[in-house]
Amino acid sequence: MQTNVTAMANIIPDLIRFRITYLLLFFSICSYAQELPDTIPVIAPEVELQPDSILLEQMEANRDTLTAAAPRQKTVLEAPISYSAEDSILVSLDGKKVFLYNKAVVTYQTIELKADYIELDLQTKEVYAEGVPDSAEVVQGTPVFKDGSEEFESKTLRYNFETQKGIITDVKTQQGDGYVHSDRTKKIDAESFILKRGKYTTCDADHPHFYLRMTKAKVISNKKIITGPAYLVLEDFPIYFPMIPFGFFPNSPSYSSGIIIPTYGEEQNRGFFLREGGYYWAASQYFDLTVKGDIYSKGSWGSNLHTNYKKRYKFSGSFDFRYNVNRRSDPGLPDYSRTPGFSLQWSHSQDAKANPFQTFSANVNLSTTSYDKQNSNDVQSYLQTTKSSSISYSKKWENSPFNMSSSFRHSQNSRDSTISLSFPELTFSMSKIYPFKQKGRIGAAKWYEKIGFSYTGNIKNSITAHEEEILKKSLITDWRNGWKHSIPISLPNFNLLKHINISPSISYSERWYTNYIEQNYAYDHIAQKGTLWEDTIYAFKRNYNYSFSLSSQTNIYGMYLVKNPNSRVKAIRHKMSPSVSLSYNPDFTDPKYGFWDTYIDENGREVAYNRFRDGIFGSATGRESGSINFGLTNNLEAKVAAKSDTIASDEDKFQKVKIIDNLGFSGSYNLIADSLNLSNIRINGRTTIKGVNLNFGGTLDPYATDLNGNKINKYMWNEASGLSKLGRLTNANLSFGMSFKSKKKEDEQTEGEGENVEQIVHPDGYIEYYDFDIPWDFRFDYSLSYSKRSPYHDAQINQSLNFSGRLNLTREWNMSLTTNFDVQAREFSFTTFNVNRRLHCWNMSFNFVPFGQRKSYSFTINASSAMLKDLKIDKQRSWFDNR
Repeated sequence: MQTNVTAMANIIPDLIRFRITYLLLFFSICSYAQELPDTIPVIAPEVELQPDSILLEQMEANRDTLTAAAPRQKTVLEAPISYSAEDSILVSLDGKKVFLYNKAVVTYQTIELKADYIELDLQTKEVYAEGVPDSAEVVQGTPVFKDGSEEFESKTLRYNFETQKGIITDVKTQQGDGYVHSDRTKKIDAESFILKRGKYTTCDADHPHFYLRMTKAKVISNKKIITGPAYLVLEDFPIYFPMIPFGFFPNSPSYSSGIIIPTYGEEQNRGFFLREGGYYWAASQYFDLTVKGDIYSKGSWGSNLHTNYKKRYKFSGSFDFRYNVNRRSDPGLPDYSRTPGFSLQWSHSQDAKANPFQTFSANVNLSTTSYDKQNSNDVQSYLQTTKSSSISYSKKWENSPFNMSSSFRHSQNSRDSTISLSFPELTFSMSKIYPFKQKGRIGAAKWYEKIGFSYTGNIKNSITAHEEEILKKSLITDWRNGWKHSIPISLPNFNLLKHINISPSISYSERWYTNYIEQNYAYDHIAQKGTLWEDTIYAFKRNYNYSFSLSSQTNIYGMYLVKNPNSRVKAIRHKMSPSVSLSYNPDFTDPKYGFWDTYIDENGREVAYNRFRDGIFGSATGRESGSINFGLTNNLEAKVAAKSDTIASDEDKFQKVKIIDNLGFSGSYNLIADSLNLSNIRINGRTTIKGVNLNFGGTLDPYATDLNGNKINKYMWNEASGLSKLGRLTNANLSFGMSFKSKKKEDEQTEGEGENVEQIVHPDGYIEYYDFDIPWDFRFDYSLSYSKRSPYHDAQINQSLNFSGRLNLTREWNMSLTTNFDVQAREFSFTTFNVNRRLHCWNMSFNFVPFGQRKSYSFTINASSAMLKDLKIDKQRSWFDNR
């Protein structure tokens, strides 16, 4: 017993000493921890852990004797780990873990991790990050992981710096033009991820409106995405058919080459098809090349070559060539046909900074008629009947009045399949100069110093023929060419009676041709038949003409003041702008000029003909002519008081209202002719009635006609009565259009206000208030044309109505209609009806042509992104099947 008591007495002091030592050690640790600030106002001091840091050395020194005796292992970390936080940084007692709170950042080499809570394990080289819920239980500061150019956000993240592997939950990462969502993702190396039941979409919303549900997939960052079986989910509604057995999505951010996957479908006439499949070659930073082809099961095929090119600060452009062969039926059958066609488009523009004194541009749109009619997939291309092209080069000489330009021009009409080519077409010009102007003159200029002239020279070579014949034409005999010189001379203007401006001028033109014609008439008395022979003489020949003109114009104003003080109309102003000009041309049919010649017909009459009748720039005018040209333009407007009683300034008290805008007539009187001196009188005008623009016009013939409808030298003023005295109305036109649309609300309704405001809750939780007042617009245009050559001919009247309208059922749903109604034929022409649904990242469209040659329909649901252009549901009936 004594022994036990003695033993206990010896043990108790040891326990007391152990506890005191433990308490001292505990208080030392606590006092060390209290030295660390609980909160840091701005940013906590950034800490770096080197691979051979003091902390690691202390950890190794505190190991037991067995561990201390073991050789020291080399750390695998290749760079320091830096971390910081705004709130607090805590270190575990063993120094192996670091806890970071509030806007924490951990950096290792190119890796940067941000989150509101980060746990860093220095022993396992692992990091764990997640967000922290706020007072409203909304998670804030979720992890954002960045490694070089790759960046993604997730709910939680666990990552090992040594193995570069990790587990990520609720991740969203951008891959190229698309986004990958996954509930749980495993990072298997620095660039690769594997996931199960992931989403791939081009929608950037947190909750995508559509996506491709991938049962399993592998993502290699900035390279590619490979997926197993996948199906489309639209607005959270799965569409299992068609299911994609596998998928490959390139997501390289760099400029790279690759195969273009074709689209597929079926047509009744041409059969099953694969369209727009081929190869894209990323040739260099200056240009690329795309080669694509179409193939149909019934023998039709097509090819396409396209390139884009650009050199910075120099030029840019694109080139596109398409060739198609459409085959119908089978060889040997009566309805068999094989129709080739091509289309060429080239666009080139020069940068304005490249050269301010010379430019080169091209805008080429050339195609065969068969290609437009049989291969156009859009309405605009089908309805287009004319095309034109131009390639031009211009040069300006610095500090001189001289300019030069050259061009190639093309135009075609698909109605009659004619093509017009003009090449080359050169223009050399000199801007107006004043040769008599004194450089060091003092005082007012003399009248002769105001005499100036300019020069324009044109060289042109052109042909017009059917497209199947144009390449067979002879350059010498079929092409028309010439050189035209124009030298207008301006004389000093002067005022007559202070208010009438007089402008005299002289014009000289000369044309150089390489051929002219000669005509001879031979009569065969035996056959009693005459023949007119025409020969083309190929030799240089010049042709010129000159003319004189004197023009005058002035303005006359009239004002009527309304005496009634209660009338809103305060005054009416009438402005008249009369103009009169006198012109004279000599008789260039005189034999002394050599421009005209004559032959004797079978009746012994002398018939004159123009030797340069087919000249590309025309020829000198015929008989001597002198004419007086006249015109009068009227404008009538009213000064009206504003309706509002509160006017900001005196200028706003009144407004101008146009009553008649440019109502005028014009004509001419030939001083040389022996009869029918007065020309037809052209009348035109426009006005606005309650916001509707009204255009009208007509032509009055001042002469009467005989019983055969031929004009005679008798004025209608003397032969008719009433309004007919003014002349015979030979043609007239009238057109106007009206548009209606819903009113826009000036003030946006606030949240919860108004009867038509409805709260919309999106799947991602976002709440918006939408005004369901339906925006719409509608327009119709009416045109009327009337023509009647004489009182003894039937009048021709054409009327047409054009309708177009658009209706937005909601912000995303809209409908449109376009049609034309021929009143005389009582039938509709080309009509289209379209319904579209747009929602941020995908579209639905329904296009319907109910009748006519282009009768067709199409229904499509597809992603907006070009990257997922083949991800679509398409149902259509092509207009090709109407034949």
